[in-house]
Amino acid sequence: MTHKIIYIALAGGVGALARYGLSGLVQRLAGSAFPWGTFAVNATGCLLFGLAWALTVERFPGSGELRIVLLVGFLGAFTTFSTFMAESGQLLAAGQYWHLMGNIILQNVAGLALFFLGLALGRLI
Repeated sequence: MTHKIIYIALAGGVGALARYGLSGLVQRLAGSAFPWGTFAVNATGCLLFGLAWALTVERFPGSGELRIVLLVGFLGAFTTFSTFMAESGQLLAAGQYWHLMGNIILQNVAGLALFFLGLALGRLI
């Protein structure tokens, strides 16, 4: 049990650093008018979650500990629903209703589609 907690913590640290790096890079490249960095992180996280789930549940079902480390540790720290909500709240407060609607729709529709894409990719491997 202690090893699992250490692995989850280490994977969480890597996930948080990956989130910081990807989000910052995308936001610098795209500009600050829309939260593209958070979108990139959440979309990538949904894809990776579907892929990891398919691989650790369907293709190689004996890897329960690996699944926990990947999904809870790495992807738990990598994806960022709270930031998504905070940025949506800022768009609402600023009266940027079209950006707000786009952010909510894009994050949810793309997230669901990318999760299923990840599942499909994992089933092909």
